[in-house]
Formats: sequence, structure tokens, C-alpha cells
Amino acid sequence: MIKIGIIGGSGLDDQLGLENVQKIKKHTPYGSPSDVLGIGKLNGREVIAITRHGDKHRIYPSNVNFRANIWALKELGVTHIIAATACGSLREEIKPGHLVFINQFIDRTTKRHQTFYEGHEVCHIPMAEPFCDKLRSLLDIAGKKLHLPFHSSGTMMTIEGPRFSTKAESKMFRIWGADVINMTTVPEVVLAREAGICYASIAMATDYDCWRESEETVTLEMILSTMKKNADSVRLLLKEVIPLITFEQCTCKEAVKTSIM
Repeated sequence: MIKIGIIGGSGLDDQLGLENVQKIKKHTPYGSPSDVLGIGKLNGREVIAITRHGDKHRIYPSNVNFRANIWALKELGVTHIIAATACGSLREEIKPGHLVFINQFIDRTTKRHQTFYEGHEVCHIPMAEPFCDKLRSLLDIAGKKLHLPFHSSGTMMTIEGPRFSTKAESKMFRIWGADVINMTTVPEVVLAREAGICYASIAMATDYDCWRESEETVTLEMILSTMKKNADSVRLLLKEVIPLITFEQCTCKEAVKTSIM
């Protein structure tokens, strides 16, 4: 049975317009998830939504309990996760308001638990292709149908935060080949792979990172306006893509079976 997990910002289940929503609390071996989970229906599919940073964005990136969030979704039977994440653009062609269906990441975090296996077992999970190609291809199909401004692939730079990058760091990340930058993709995508869940991410560019020299002053009002447009685009995209998801064999689900020592 297909169950879709959606990870994103505050009020996610309300924004998606889920039907017959039930709010439930979960406890996991790794502590409490970021927030209560909203379970409902969207286009006939069961959807479970969780707010990554908690109610009113109260949890800063390094303190998000990524393990509890993914574990809770796994226990509730989630088979596929689509995550929405705000990001800064490191490329001129990725303009504020554009979406990126990322296919690679570079990890610059240092403080986070990146595995469920910390007892008598070690899990060397393969991450050469960290995101589910099947889910990404469906996002591509839906994005084209809706005529949304999007990029089919891109490399996410995940930094520790909560501070933003210096200009020197931002320029260095561009040299390394990163296209967008955020603070939450890692370890979320890694833990989803350990849990055997297909995972795709919709990165929403809110502004250009500080590498870009510009005479235009970026204001909070401009960023909030772009974030609202992004949220509207993601809502349309999710409503279009969720009915397209099918249950099929995928390397995302099988990788962990041969990774535990």
C-alpha cells in the first residue's frame, strides 16, 4: 500500500488541503518528532505530513530531530517521502521563485546523527545516487504539465547553520559545483535511505546566496513574497504528482538490506 510522507514548513497539511485530517503524536526510540503528524487524504491517497522545524519554526536546523521524524513516518507505513525545502541559489540561472529537483548533495554539517545504527551494528549505506530517480522523474513530468519554472537536477550544499554563509564560503561552494544551499537536506535524505523509503526533494529558491553582487537590496518583504509563490507552486506540484506514484521495486528500498555489518 502506498503512503506518501510530506516534510515541509508550518501548516503543511492545511496548505495541501488534506481531507479528514487527524493529528497524532508519536514517540520513537530517538525521542519526539518535530511536531504532531497530520494524516489525511489527497486525491484518494493517504498522506502523512510533518513540519520539519516544528510549530512556528521554533527548532533551528541542527536541533531538528531528523531520526525521530523519519522513524515516525516509517512506523506509520510511509513508502515515499517528498520533502520541500527553502534554499538560496548559487547559480545565475536558478532565479528566486524557481524549483530544483535535486539529485546530489554536498554535506558540510558536523553535529548531526546520520544513522539509526549506533549499537552493535554498523550501516554503510550507499549514497552515490542519494535521491529517488523514479520520484524525481514524476516531479519532472508534473512540473512540465503545470508549466512551473523548475530545474530537473541540481546539487544541494547543506551547511550546519543557523548562520548563513560568508561571501568567501558562498563563492567556494560554487567552485565545488553546488547549485543551491540549505541547512536541512542532510541527514534527512540519508536516514530515509536507511529506512528503505524513496525520497525526493523540491528545493525552493527564495533568493540568491551572498556570492552574487547586486545593486538591488534584498528585503524581507521580497523574500516572503517569493516564499509564498514557491509554496503555491509546491502545493500545485504535490497535488499533481501524488496520484502518479506507484509501488514498484526500487533500489531505495533495497539498499539497506546489504549495508549492515
